[in-house]
Amino acid sequence: MSEALRGVAVSRPVLSADQRLMRAGLVLALVFLGLFLALPLGTLLVRAFETREGEFAGLTNFVTYAATPALLRAAWNSIWTAALTAVLVVPIAFAYAYALTRACVPFKPLFRAVMMLPLLAPSLLPALALITLFGNQGMLKWALAGGSIYGPAGIVAAQVFYCFPAAALILCVALSTADARLYEAAEALKATRLRIFLTVTLPGARYGLVSAGVVVFTLVVTDFGIPKVIGGQFPVLATDVYKQVVGLQDFNMGAVVGLVLLVPAVIAFVLDRWATRQRAGTLSGRAVPLRPRPRRRRDVPLFAFCMLVAAILFGIVGVAAWGSLIRFWPYDLSLTLDNYDFSRFDTAGWGAVWFSVRMAALVAVLGTVIVFVVAYVLERGPAGGSVPALTRFAATTPLAVPGLVLGLAYILFFNHPANPLGLLYGTMAILVLNSIVHFYTVGHLTAVTAIRQLDPEFEAVGASLRVPVWVTFARVTVPICLPAILEIAVYLFVNAMTTVSAVIFLYGPDTKPASVAVVHMDEAGQASAAAAMAVVILGVTTAAKLGQLGLGAALGRLTQAWRR
Repeated sequence: MSEALRGVAVSRPVLSADQRLMRAGLVLALVFLGLFLALPLGTLLVRAFETREGEFAGLTNFVTYAATPALLRAAWNSIWTAALTAVLVVPIAFAYAYALTRACVPFKPLFRAVMMLPLLAPSLLPALALITLFGNQGMLKWALAGGSIYGPAGIVAAQVFYCFPAAALILCVALSTADARLYEAAEALKATRLRIFLTVTLPGARYGLVSAGVVVFTLVVTDFGIPKVIGGQFPVLATDVYKQVVGLQDFNMGAVVGLVLLVPAVIAFVLDRWATRQRAGTLSGRAVPLRPRPRRRRDVPLFAFCMLVAAILFGIVGVAAWGSLIRFWPYDLSLTLDNYDFSRFDTAGWGAVWFSVRMAALVAVLGTVIVFVVAYVLERGPAGGSVPALTRFAATTPLAVPGLVLGLAYILFFNHPANPLGLLYGTMAILVLNSIVHFYTVGHLTAVTAIRQLDPEFEAVGASLRVPVWVTFARVTVPICLPAILEIAVYLFVNAMTTVSAVIFLYGPDTKPASVAVVHMDEAGQASAAAAMAVVILGVTTAAKLGQLGLGAALGRLTQAWRR
């Protein structure tokens, strides 16, 4: 009996130390998210109610906004172009995802790879390609029958390309979780193919359809690059924020427009969370996975459709690449590499590319460590109390905050006279912090999913053997979760390389990212050089993704054999 009591007495301080470490980690996580997310957004909110002199103005700025027809028109333009894009993208993405998950079409890996191309390119790339095709001097301008690509038509067309993979990925997940028993019952009842599709397939994917539509709507409303390049004189909320801050230097009205931009994003975020929770409960534990059987009348048309969509996606990228090699559009169509001599078009030259690579690498390394450690502490640490609840809420909030809004919040927060962190403004550090916070939520959800797949008995066994929790984390959790960790790192790297809206307000003379250089080259009329920079960014992100696939396969063989 005494021996057992001594064992308990010895083990209790070890467990107490582990708990203290977990609680300290939760507090640090909450401090990080509060300092670099909550406080900047709070500063933005305060500035919206102040005059330029810093005095309290009440609702005066909002009344001015409501009384300005141009600002209201920009809000309406953002809403209807986003809704139209969602209406166009979701059916196309549904058919594409249906072909990949419910049909027996050849070359599925190739179609999945081509589908990912827009995710690896900056949003400006499709806009530049469409200008080459349908601009004032475009090769196919005649196809518009006197219309113009500059404005809503160009914005919607470019956004369809940009948003397609996000919707297709969501719908692939929704369509892949089907219960074969429902289809067997429908066939036994002699239901027609159309009736089965309308009464079984569509209802089963309804939450995925809602989620895809909401994500597309949010992406369009919050995107800055496409309307900036191809929008012409057509105002939207994202470009209005930029105009108020950069053009008019009116940070107070910029804060108001930023809050207006935040409203549809938050509403869409809430709807997406609802759809995600509903979709999670549509498949029971007794479900039988549906395996598609070959059917020529279905597979051939879907294969032709996938070929068409893949050709368009690849063609837009190809047009941008071709445009980057043209000597002087549209008068001299001979090919040259001079457009890749970026020092001729931008003072940063190739330095902008190398800066973006360094910045994105830091975002990937630091962001992955922060995201995974915080997710682990939340999942394995104390569940009760206000600190874990607040940390969980803060970890999912960045998904609802547009990049422009977060960037503007950082300007107001870090430039505040009383903020000792103001020395970070204009440095790489603020760009890294902004990117980590902006893209935090997706990485967090990925890490949580990976950690929840591990049995908590790992930590229990470690505690019984008097092994500190950080040792178990380093020796067991991290090696097993390496594929997910790699996925998070590449996600952060790719998004840090391609983002425009998150960093357009925060760069300095020596810290200009390549994505911002694309915007400046296009503003200067150097469309071929802008396309060349966008193609280089695409090349870097594609190399990173290919590296992830190769390294992920190797890590899977080394660390995931126990699953098999």
